[in-house]
Formats: sequence, C-alpha cells, structure tokens
Amino acid sequence: MVIYYIAAALFFLSIQRLLELRLAARNQAWSLSQGAEEFGAKHYPLFFVLHIGWIIGWIWEGLLKNDLSDIWAVWLGIFIAAQFLRYWAITSLGKFWNTRILIVPNATPVTSGAYKFLNHPNYIAVVLELLSLPMIFNAWKTAVIATVLNAALLLFIRIPAENRALQTMKSH
Repeated sequence: MVIYYIAAALFFLSIQRLLELRLAARNQAWSLSQGAEEFGAKHYPLFFVLHIGWIIGWIWEGLLKNDLSDIWAVWLGIFIAAQFLRYWAITSLGKFWNTRILIVPNATPVTSGAYKFLNHPNYIAVVLELLSLPMIFNAWKTAVIATVLNAALLLFIRIPAENRALQTMKSH
C-alpha cells in the first residue's frame, strides 16, 4: 500500500518541479531580456544533484521500510504548509522569481509579501519539504542527510552568493 502513496507523492512532486522549472525558464528569459546578470551559476548544478539524490533516497528508503510514519499526518501537514510558503514566496517575487540568481539592472529588492516577514521564505519552504516528505515514509536517514547537505549549500554557498548579488543591485 505504501508504494501507492510514494507513487502519488512522486507524481505530485514531478509535476510541481516541472511547472516550476518552466516558470523559472520564462522568468529567466524575461530577466535576461532586461539585461540581467547571473551570479553563482557554478553552484547551480549542486542543487540538482541534491534534489535528485533526495528523491531517490526517500523513495528507496520508503520502499525498504514499507510503512508510513505513525505521525504521517503531521509530516504531511508540514509538507503542505511548506508548499503554501513556497508559492507565497514565488508570487511575492513575481517575474523576479527564479531558481537561479539573476539581478535585473535598476530593479529594487522585493520587500513585500513573504519577503516583508522573512529574508529567505523559499529556502525555509525547501528545508521543511526536504525534511517532511521523507518523514512521511519513515525515511529519516534521507531527511537528515538532505537537510544537512541543503543547509550547508544554502548557508555557505547560495545565500552568500545572493547577498553579494544583492549588494551589486543596491550599489547601482
């Protein structure tokens, strides 16, 4: 029975990621047409590797355990809340949302919507997602490893690259 829940989660996640990548590509094209400069392109593939490993991990570990968590509904609630936070962040950024760091000349940093309350709401959503989805399937090893690796990438590479990019935005 767990295999059906895993398949449903994978289906949802695949559709979501494909739609987000499509939106990111459209927003990237717009940003580049406005003269945007990309920052941190070299670290971008690391996030793909992390997310693919995370997906393989929770599926594999979930299939091996073949049992939902005793508190799966709590983990599912956290996962759903993370999706609301993610889409609040995406809509707050509008055409500036992207999976890449793109700085559009003469644009000002977004400080409304989710960004009025949090500096990195999308990253908080991803942290919650990387933790909660595997935990639905008792895939705690995947949850811990992915969360730690994601935190390292965010804290030591991605957020510093974004902050440097935003500084160039403010200095123009």
